[in-house]
Amino acid sequence: MQGLPPPETILVDKVQVACDGSGDIAPALGHPRVFLRIEPELGFVECGYCDRRFVLAGGPADGAQGMHAATAGGHA
Repeated sequence: MQGLPPPETILVDKVQVACDGSGDIAPALGHPRVFLRIEPELGFVECGYCDRRFVLAGGPADGAQGMHAATAGGHA
């Protein structure tokens, strides 16, 4: 049995990303900004607040599942 997919997946081109939970909502309604680092061997990292998954473009997790949001640069 597989776990539920993350709520949002964002393709990034840097191993260091920032997440504040904003996007379709105003930043004031998100969560505190956190800085996350993608381990290149894993290819992704998930935000502990909102479960948003950041996938490193060209990394081992790229293409493993359908991307439903994509950005370059790594800021949410």
